[in-house]
Amino acid sequence: MSPTRGNLVPARIYEVDSSGAEKSGGVSVECMFNPFEYTVTKQNQFEQKAKNNSKVPTIEFKQSGPQTLKINLVFDTYESGEDVSLTTNLLWKLMEPPAGSSSKKTPPPEAAFEWGVFRFVALITQMSHKFTLFLQDGTPVRAKVEVTFSQHKDLNDYPNQNPTSGAGPDERIWQVISGDRLDTIAYSVYGDATRWRTIAQRNGLTNPLDLQPGQVLMIPEE
Repeated sequence: MSPTRGNLVPARIYEVDSSGAEKSGGVSVECMFNPFEYTVTKQNQFEQKAKNNSKVPTIEFKQSGPQTLKINLVFDTYESGEDVSLTTNLLWKLMEPPAGSSSKKTPPPEAAFEWGVFRFVALITQMSHKFTLFLQDGTPVRAKVEVTFSQHKDLNDYPNQNPTSGAGPDERIWQVISGDRLDTIAYSVYGDATRWRTIAQRNGLTNPLDLQPGQVLMIPEE
């Protein structure tokens, strides 16, 4: 896995199989620039019902809605002069039914967005490309891509997956951002800030406050 232009571990979007694991030979796209942020939302459905002799209706739960993930990505091949759509067009394949499918109702493949300890498995339900820079011959060399993932399975439907390639079977990684401290990281991954020493010992850190943005930490599983 090559680093991004900022020399950080890149986010990836890749095809998964029915178990939620990365599909061998499937589509895989590394992000040239990691997103500045990502947004996960969920909306449940409720129904209002009139209540006798009351102006305030009762609220009845109908169903739980899917989680959705929205990200904005930038791809840039200006330095190499390569057509940037050769990379971004791979993402369109994740919105197409499998080749040779005999049914019009066959869904597109599931995909995962993975960045550090965050992994979101879903269907890509919406995507747009905007080309913003071109060479003199018209070759596009920069593109902004907006992607929306929507889950149709509960996360518990999948067996546990190691969220990173390269980490040990009982470890994951954490990419440090500005303001991170070992105690806050420990609280995020373990729910217990006092376990920062576990992370410090695994990464050979003598000063728990000396973290640098972009630094990658190995996080032992509970």
